[in-house]
Amino acid sequence: MATELEKIISVSGKSGLFKVVSAGKVAVVAESLVDGKRQPILSTQRVSTLADISMFTYEEDVPLKQVLSNMKNVYAEAEEPSSNLSGAALREEFRKILPDFDEDRVYDSDIKKLFSWYGLLKSRDMLDFETSEDSTEEETEENA
Repeated sequence: MATELEKIISVSGKSGLFKVVSAGKVAVVAESLVDGKRQPILSTQRVSTLADISMFTYEEDVPLKQVLSNMKNVYAEAEEPSSNLSGAALREEFRKILPDFDEDRVYDSDIKKLFSWYGLLKSRDMLDFETSEDSTEEETEENA
């Protein structure tokens, strides 16, 4: 089953990623991909869906979905590097994935977080991506 990046969130101040289980007026209930525990995420907390995140390049921003797909292709047969590598080593690995990334605007912490997220998604077998637009197009084609 395809992973909808719109339902996978990163919460400022909390490590790891979360899957949105349900939404209410004041909070969403999210399940941690790290330990499976559910918790409320209040509307006052800073939240980003993975579908809304992109990486800076010298040309144009590249959506995280594309970056993760590139990582999947690069590390299909090999083990991805640990997010605990030095900044220089992580940048060297990241260059294999996104060769034209903007060296000044992409920080070591961003790359470290990306490798950490990739490892987490890979461990949960969530690297097959779908967007709301993809599923809407499929439904339209099926109904035609």
